[in-house]
Amino acid sequence: MSDHTKLSAALFDRASAVTPGGVNSPVRAFRAVGGVPRFMASGDGCHITDVDGNTYVDLVCSWGPMLLGHAHPEVTAAVQAAVGRGTSYGTPTQPEVELGEEIVARTPVDKVRLVSSGTEATMSALRLARGATGRAKIVKFAGCYHGHVDALLAQAGSGVITLGIPGTPGVTEATTADTIVLPYNDQAAVTQAFAQYGDQIAAVITEASPGNMGVVPPVGHFNDFLARTCKDNGALFISDEVMTGFRITRSGFWGLGSDTVAPDLMTFGKVMGGGFPAAAFGGRADLMAQLAPEGSVYQAGTLSGNPVATTAGLTTLRLATDEVYAQLDRTAETIRRIVGMALSRAGVPYRTQNAGNLFSFFFVESSDEVTRRITDFAGAGAQVLPRYAAFFHAMLDNGVYLPPSAFEAWFVSAAVDDDALATIEKAASVAARAAAAVQN
Repeated sequence: MSDHTKLSAALFDRASAVTPGGVNSPVRAFRAVGGVPRFMASGDGCHITDVDGNTYVDLVCSWGPMLLGHAHPEVTAAVQAAVGRGTSYGTPTQPEVELGEEIVARTPVDKVRLVSSGTEATMSALRLARGATGRAKIVKFAGCYHGHVDALLAQAGSGVITLGIPGTPGVTEATTADTIVLPYNDQAAVTQAFAQYGDQIAAVITEASPGNMGVVPPVGHFNDFLARTCKDNGALFISDEVMTGFRITRSGFWGLGSDTVAPDLMTFGKVMGGGFPAAAFGGRADLMAQLAPEGSVYQAGTLSGNPVATTAGLTTLRLATDEVYAQLDRTAETIRRIVGMALSRAGVPYRTQNAGNLFSFFFVESSDEVTRRITDFAGAGAQVLPRYAAFFHAMLDNGVYLPPSAFEAWFVSAAVDDDALATIEKAASVAARAAAAVQN
């Protein structure tokens, strides 16, 4: 046991005795990259510090929410004031109204319902879609992850593929019988599915720009194609912006302007909670009116719209100005360039893809694949995973915390400064050589 991980290792042993796998969310376990997961003790700006006192430049950002960086003084002050007033009432509060207004103002939805997690948001959106259409089947895409909703774990990305789980144990065949899984970015497959099941399909759900098989953006106005196909067949189009929402522009992926047809329903999370458990789903007023108590589709949550979480999210969104997003874009582009140059110098073939300031690196097998765009789950899966593991640990040992999986997006915060970029550049040079030493 290394001295620089001694306390993390001890905590992991203790955690493993009381928690399955020693973690409360699978990808944290380092199973894909090996080694001992780091237990964090604090965060400040673009840095996180573990229990052993090691400090890292954070390129995970709590998987997205920490857009402004850790312990942002204005967010912290707002949260402390909210806690001082009380932590939960089980009644409506002003911050949840204001957060709802902020989301509606930034996106094409008419109304929103707040929940506590992205999984809850997508689960509720599916229920509403089925209730509104009177249909049962759902179309999703291989490699897109929408939380651990039973019906949507079929060929999901992110942690499921990271852990190499071949199916969905615990999810019955009856639960997934109404889930149609198609290749992402494949318009012909969608057309064929609707030709066969059109009058049975309640909704098509997709990540607005997938980030759970690495970043694999839509090709050829794919989202608009899905929206129009759904409309032509009486189905609903659900755009999942739990990851991209308020992360890549003030209006999420929708704000990039590449999509022109508004989704019927959308889901949000991560950034809108400012580091606290908060999420939402929203859509057209006529659809949202079918939710209880206004309508008959039931959905509820004891901590939905929690005043502390909504205060954190509202403060974060208000501070996320156009200038902040421009800075995030510059930072992401700089890191992509720095890491890319290091990999190229070391002779490691790679491809990088992005959706705004969300990006990832794919460690491909040969230089022939560098220019080949990755458009689907199959393409994302054809990586040299041991190279990423070597790269990850070398970055970690040199002060940079990356996602412990090759199938995740990298996240930047507005707190990344020149010193942090210098740390990343130095670490990348070492990590690239470590990746180059790994044979296919």
